Amino acid sequence: MYLIGYDIGSSSIKAALVEVETGATLAVAQSPATEMGMIAHQPGWAEQDPDEWWQHVCTATRQLLADCLIAPAEIKGIGISYQMHGLVVVDEKMKPLRPSIIWCDSRAVQYGNLAFDEIGHEKCRSHLLNSPANFTAAKLAWVKENEPGIFAKIRYFMLPGDYIALRLTGEPMTTPSGLSEGILWDFQKNDVADIVLDYFGFDKKLVPHVTPTFSLQGKLTPEAAAATGLAEGTPVTYRAGDQPNNALSLNVLQPGEVAATGGTSGVVYGVVDRPTYDLQSRVNGFCHVTHGPSNHQSPITNHRIGILLCINGAGSLYRWLRQTVGQGSISYPDMERLAASVPIGSDGLRILPFGNGAERMLGNLDPGAQVNGLQLNRHTAAHLYRAGLEGIAFSFVYGVQILKEMGLGITVMRVGNDNLFQSAVFSKTIATLLGCSIDVVETTGAVGAAKAAGVATGIYPSIEAAMASVRVTGRYEPEMERVGEYRAAYGAWEGDLAKAIA
Repeated sequence: MYLIGYDIGSSSIKAALVEVETGATLAVAQSPATEMGMIAHQPGWAEQDPDEWWQHVCTATRQLLADCLIAPAEIKGIGISYQMHGLVVVDEKMKPLRPSIIWCDSRAVQYGNLAFDEIGHEKCRSHLLNSPANFTAAKLAWVKENEPGIFAKIRYFMLPGDYIALRLTGEPMTTPSGLSEGILWDFQKNDVADIVLDYFGFDKKLVPHVTPTFSLQGKLTPEAAAATGLAEGTPVTYRAGDQPNNALSLNVLQPGEVAATGGTSGVVYGVVDRPTYDLQSRVNGFCHVTHGPSNHQSPITNHRIGILLCINGAGSLYRWLRQTVGQGSISYPDMERLAASVPIGSDGLRILPFGNGAERMLGNLDPGAQVNGLQLNRHTAAHLYRAGLEGIAFSFVYGVQILKEMGLGITVMRVGNDNLFQSAVFSKTIATLLGCSIDVVETTGAVGAAKAAGVATGIYPSIEAAMASVRVTGRYEPEMERVGEYRAAYGAWEGDLAKAIA
């Protein structure tokens, strides 16, 4: 028996095939081979075509089946991980009415901020754990005001993963976890947040049917089976946003455990056992995949809240350096080799990586990216690469201080093996400044989603059993003998940031 998992990212779509008996990953396919583009009609905007995601799901699935030569009927469950906070709106025929407004689009900040003020800060924090800010609800409010003709045709609004599940099953559904990402879940009522719907004037009929994260969420339609090459009737049994799913994939399930990722955006995600919030709304609390009972309308007896720190300007900066400084011809390993040849602190060159939209941890300010301390007769491309990695690492450290203020202890951080944490320069900077080790785990979001799908089908007796085969393949330890150099470099960078957001 096998399971398949999808990771619906903003850069690419990944599909993974997992063997149930051994837990081994047989293959991972990606589409497209290069990164998907974004539509940006105005500064701060970022959109993608949901049907492009679907086409890449189909391509990656067919590639996976061709690579592994297995019968589609042997696949017993499908799990979906997806980019969080996006908005997809569909009409009566379940067709997208416009491109998706994705996670890093900052056009709706003012709508969320006004809602925060008018609903009331304390009410938002206690019921939603967050300000509506720039999340899905605020993005839908932007559509309502600026595109009333489109808004009038909306049958359902969805998260990106909800749309892919819809294409697979024909069933319009969402989850408590997904709604909490959009700031549309009331943690006191354990139900859809009427206080948000009523404030924005959204009819509750626009909300798809709510189903648990682990549940039978529909079966493949004949049309989806023909498009993907999978078997008709294959069940979809799990969906979650990429960061809760990434934490699950890294076996971060219990309070005090922390996951991190350094992809297009940077994320630190910790689990706590009570609904909690940051008074300044710089980080966010969402339903973790293990939150609550299987029935979302039953009393909550198992609080598992994921506290998420997000840095928009992370891998996007390093990709920009590769394309612009390296003219797209240098590899990331070669960039790492050059960065490692430069001293800690990059000989005084410092980069603020915040050039990918409003930054939540900076109070939704958008200071942009900055290069500081540049000396034309001294600094080289190697300095820029190291300063870029350090700038992203420093932003992680800056954000983790907020999590520590909320009482989240961090002794070990678990990370995947397919992002910025492949860089020793990047990882050792974080480990040393935080005084913690970083465990590199051999998994991906698509693999985690596949294994999670096996929990709801009953193939695995528990989430812990599904993740039992996860193994640590490497570890970064703090360089405490050089901590003074790291702290000096971080202090100079933090001074630049203070000026930028003053």
